Amino acid sequence: MRSPDTDSPPLSKAPRGKRHDGSAGPDLAHERLMLEQGWRTVAGIDEAGRGPLAGPVVAAAVILDANSVPDGLDDSKRLDAGRREALFAHIITTAEVAIASVPAEVIDRINIRQAALAAMVHAARALPVADAYLLIDGRDVPPPLGGRAAALIKGDRRSASIAAASIVAKVTRDAMMAQAASHFPGYGFERHKGYGTPAHLEALRKLGPCPLHRHSFAPLRKG
Repeated sequence: MRSPDTDSPPLSKAPRGKRHDGSAGPDLAHERLMLEQGWRTVAGIDEAGRGPLAGPVVAAAVILDANSVPDGLDDSKRLDAGRREALFAHIITTAEVAIASVPAEVIDRINIRQAALAAMVHAARALPVADAYLLIDGRDVPPPLGGRAAALIKGDRRSASIAAASIVAKVTRDAMMAQAASHFPGYGFERHKGYGTPAHLEALRKLGPCPLHRHSFAPLRKG
């Protein structure tokens, strides 16, 4: 596998596709562009859980089967829970998937940006294909992945692989928070997934923080 040429066209210039409802949406144009440049395999990477007051940040890396790409892939935030679950089931049975998480105590120690990047690195390294090219949602390429990765702003709305990764990360994290609710009852994690909803803030006022809470986040942060 060769490295892409430095004068190759930027990923942002790749053509876009259509969602199942006909509107512009993610497709495999970015993946095909990298394959044309000599990379044998392309994976999408995204994370879920940067904003909540509690729980881990979760990243997923997905190598789609080009012959079994599910209809309706999109940014997970633009899909309802039922649609995300259905797409998740399709993705994990047809694609190569790796998932990694970084817990709240590490988020507090290294900050949420670094924790999200670390989760992405762990997910990328857990893929069964060690030399896949990586399309990463957002503005940042984690330094350990430099040389075989590109950041794609709003990639979960443009790249099918990143959209798939966003769905896997979101569904996985939601399931983790629903399970956490049985260990830490009273906070409503199964409903708000750790986000700072009025109900969550009221529970914090009454119960105080639990081990899943991020003490570096307002309103938990002191000083």
